[in-house]
Amino acid sequence: MRLSIGQEQRLVQKQVLAPRMIQSMEILQLPLIELQERIEQELNENPLLEQREQDPDLPDEPESVENPEASPTEEQELVVEENTNNEEDFERLMQLQQDVPDHFDERPRRSANRIEEEGNRKLDVMANVTTRPDTLQDYLERQLREFELPQRIRVMAEIIIYNLDSRGWLTGRLSELLPHDATEEQISLAHEGLSVIQKMDPPGVGARDLRECLLLQLVPTLPYYKEMKALISGHLSDLAENRLPMIERKTGYSIEKIKQAWAELRRLNPHPGAVFREVFVPAITPDVIVDKDEAGKYLVRLEDERTPSLRISEVYRRRWMSGDLSSEEKEFIKRKVNSAQWLIDSINQRKNTLTRVSQAIVEHQTRFLDEGPEAIEPLKMQQIAEKVGVHVTTVSRAVDDKWIQTPRGIYPLKRFFVGGTVSTAGEEITWDAIRIKLQELVDNEDKSKPYSDDELVKELHRHGQQVARRTVTKYRQKMGIPSSRQRRDWSMRAGKNGSSE
Repeated sequence: MRLSIGQEQRLVQKQVLAPRMIQSMEILQLPLIELQERIEQELNENPLLEQREQDPDLPDEPESVENPEASPTEEQELVVEENTNNEEDFERLMQLQQDVPDHFDERPRRSANRIEEEGNRKLDVMANVTTRPDTLQDYLERQLREFELPQRIRVMAEIIIYNLDSRGWLTGRLSELLPHDATEEQISLAHEGLSVIQKMDPPGVGARDLRECLLLQLVPTLPYYKEMKALISGHLSDLAENRLPMIERKTGYSIEKIKQAWAELRRLNPHPGAVFREVFVPAITPDVIVDKDEAGKYLVRLEDERTPSLRISEVYRRRWMSGDLSSEEKEFIKRKVNSAQWLIDSINQRKNTLTRVSQAIVEHQTRFLDEGPEAIEPLKMQQIAEKVGVHVTTVSRAVDDKWIQTPRGIYPLKRFFVGGTVSTAGEEITWDAIRIKLQELVDNEDKSKPYSDDELVKELHRHGQQVARRTVTKYRQKMGIPSSRQRRDWSMRAGKNGSSE
């Protein structure tokens, strides 16, 4: 396929600006604590960047991004015109002296010893900050960079990576990650992206159910490979019910061989992503706070009071204006000004994007905030992307590892993205609503006469959730709830054990 001149120029421009685009996306993805650490690191590494001391008695200076509604388009957000000689940066830098004189207010210069002491103190603080362990998404993204893929497949694979649950599974249908009017080509790209992820480590990642998860872990060199493949493909429920004679009749394998294959099967990991769960619970600092105004509307604000406000150093600005610089010093200052200004712009863009994405999520999930978890609405990242006017990967990065403080508690922003199913009445019901009510029914049932799946359907219908029997069965199995016969048997055994004591 031949590209037009405009397309070629745009492609070249994107390739030239890849480092800047990457930095902007990295800043967007950072949670609050890590953003503060990143700023500390940049303050130590870039002498032209310094923290602006804010007087609490004075009004805040206006931010670069004043109107969230008048935000840049997706192309402007990710593709910035390259400025190779940085002249515009310096024109803006010099103009600040005239337009905003107090931006570069002269302050008493610190002694060399004072600067060294402050630098050592900052380094000590950074050295004692616990490094965030790798997440499953971090690990998969590094592997993804090693694949030579067309960009559209790479983007789709990245979307899938950020929709895997803590087990490493892709819950829900793959089509839920695509626009409502997705083309056959987009659907094909999604399947190719999933296929790439399913080739990654840990084995079994990207599976959509237990059967697929276990099959992805099989390799021909494993003992009883053929037998395990047959058991996983068609007899998992028989194994769960210990119906070995039935498996023997259907497969022709002896009971002894089935038991040996079953023992090997138990060595597989049904939750490959669980290895990345942190062994400690860190203190949660919300990135976003939700408040209710007098009119009853929920509004979001960023928790960024502790985030340092940055500016370009007036010391180096004056050195530049003096003109007494060598060519090497001029090039150094230009390069560092460019780097500092880009960081400041990236932080402002992060604030803008995170605010707009969070507000869109809150507006969609108002019932959740008013009524509680059972009232959560089905929501896909694609819906928020379309509402805010950005790419779905931007939404994914904006909500990744971010927490929101609401009147009902602190939640990860990803908590508000939930799949669902269409009820028999044609209404969309979230998986969370079904799960909560299903668990409640099972917890409160008569243990000697537990509900069958048909009876659970009737009970859910009585509570306003009209779902099909196959949906109840699927969700019950996903939740690890045994069948009614198993629940009754376990109840009887528990009763016997209790009476024998």
